[in-house]
Parts: sequence; structure tokens; C-alpha cells
Amino acid sequence: MAQQALAIRHVPFEDLGLLAPILAARGYDVAYLDAGIDPFDDDALTGADLLVVLGGPIGVYETDAYPFLDAEKTAIAARLRAGGPTLGVCLGAQLTADVLGAPVESTGRKEIGYGPLTLTDAGRDSVLAPLDGLPVLHWHGDQFGIPAGAARLAETPGFPNQAFAVGDTVLGLQFHLEADHTRIESWLIGHAHELAVAGIDPREIRADALVHGPRLAEAAGVVVHRWLDGLP
Repeated sequence: MAQQALAIRHVPFEDLGLLAPILAARGYDVAYLDAGIDPFDDDALTGADLLVVLGGPIGVYETDAYPFLDAEKTAIAARLRAGGPTLGVCLGAQLTADVLGAPVESTGRKEIGYGPLTLTDAGRDSVLAPLDGLPVLHWHGDQFGIPAGAARLAETPGFPNQAFAVGDTVLGLQFHLEADHTRIESWLIGHAHELAVAGIDPREIRADALVHGPRLAEAAGVVVHRWLDGLP
């Protein structure tokens, strides 16, 4: 019987990307829950063999403007209490950190584009080892604290918390390991306003995707396979 993977998606173009074929090859049937459209069901999140919480252009603290965030946090918290394997990416990592009691806040600045990742000692001993020094795709203005009992795995200049792990089952990534460089145009279109406000030229990201994307995709595959191999 196939294992069930559930992905929480906040905007259509920030989907599983590179992770989709990896999960299919590992025998997972994948379903999406579209935040703000589909209702959050604690039992559905708890019952999935794997949960992936994807990114999005809102903050975990914007519950007045986006009330669904409260239900999403409640459902993620139930999932974590049950001990189910959970991968959080960008907003997904921030939501995971938030329900684990760590602060999440705006930095007042943006980290957008491809830039090298520096792993901590714990990170170099983790599944993230193939990413040390590798340019990965960043796209955020908020940052999370490291939850109590979690290991801090990675950093970039000015953003000391880029990844954390809680045991073998919870992994939070501030950067976008899942982003498919062959589909970067959808990101550039979807985030056109944010890029313009931040003064970032989409042509630079497009060019960097061509240079760094293939190697990052290969490393991402190694990371995800290793993480899945290590699940209880």
C-alpha cells in the first residue's frame, strides 16, 4: 500500500517542485491542501505518513488578515504532537517554529536570490551536508528562532537561522530546496511586485537559476533521500 504525503500549499506556483518526483519514486501518493481554500483537518494532517508545509508570501503573525493561519497552526501542532515526519519550507518552517514556541518576526529586509549556505557543525553532520557552501534559493523577509531542543543547522550572512531539526522527524528550511530551476519564471511572475519593491532585477535570478539550478537539484535529491531514509 502506498504511503500518503500531504503538502500544504499557500500559493499555486510554490508547490513541491523538485520534491514531487522524489516522493513518487519513493512510493508516496501526494495530495495538496490549499491553505485558505481547503479546510484544515487535524486528523488528516496527523494521519498522513509525511507532511510538507510549503512557502508563501505572508507572515505567521498575520492572523488578523489571514484567519486560516490559526487553524493551520493548530493542525500542524497536532501533527507534531503525534510525532509524524514533517518538512517545513520557508513559511512552512516558520509555522513549524512558531508552534514549537520559537519567535518568528520580520527582519525589515529581504533575502531574495541564489546565495551560498553555510552549515553549522551540526549541519555538516546532518542530511544537509551536501549543501555546505552551495548557492541555494532564498526568498524571505521574516526569520524564525530555533525551537527549544532543536539543532541549528545552517546560516547565511545576516540570517543566522536558516535550518533546524528536531530529532529525525522534523526538518525546517528557511531556503527553497524544492524550487525547480526550470520553472523559475513562475516565481518571477508571481512575486513581480515584491521584486520591484525590493529593487531586485528578475534577470539576475533567472541567470543564476541557469548556473546554480542543476547542481542544486542534484544536491536536493541527495538531501531529501537521506532524510526520508532516516525516518523511523
